[in-house]
Amino acid sequence: MGIIERKSKEKLELKALILKAAHELFIEKGIDETSIRNIAERIEYSPATIYLYFKDKDEILHELHSFAFNELATRSSVLMAVADPLERLKAIGRVYLEFAFEDTERYDLMFMAKAPMNFLEKVKEKNWHDGERAFGFLANTVKECMAAGRFAGHDPDALSFLIWSCVHGMVALEIRDRCKGIDCMGIDGDHPPVHLSGFEELVKILDKI
Repeated sequence: MGIIERKSKEKLELKALILKAAHELFIEKGIDETSIRNIAERIEYSPATIYLYFKDKDEILHELHSFAFNELATRSSVLMAVADPLERLKAIGRVYLEFAFEDTERYDLMFMAKAPMNFLEKVKEKNWHDGERAFGFLANTVKECMAAGRFAGHDPDALSFLIWSCVHGMVALEIRDRCKGIDCMGIDGDHPPVHLSGFEELVKILDKI
């Protein structure tokens, strides 16, 4: 390996180390308590070294948010094997919920925190490509449902946005502890988490239209 190749490899390794430390701190401490300084302390480099690779904390968090979207896309892509688009649509929702509650801090970073969007504003990027890709997968499935005779008379993009908004709202209310006191009985009289009961009610509505 030549000098140029070795230096390039070392830069990639250090960037990966920075992101790994940032991810660990983000999970341990949350967004507000993750800083350039404590990332540098974690990897035993100076803060100045971090700035050689990233403009600021927002850029680091944007990259971590993109990694999370890639993981969600990977999990969701296996659902293309589900031939019935309506059943695939339901499965997309269940995978989304499972993903969201595995790590609520990461979900917060993807869909509620300002840092990733602040970074896009700074670099003057008008489009949110990670979100567009996630929405596109949902919308394409809704369009396949319509092609199969479902959801007649509905606008596919508006309906997709409605579905996404409903499921996101369930997650956001639950992880922000806004569901206290809401008691949803299951079909058999049990007490599943309210977001799961709510999602199953959404599924029943989709089955009827």
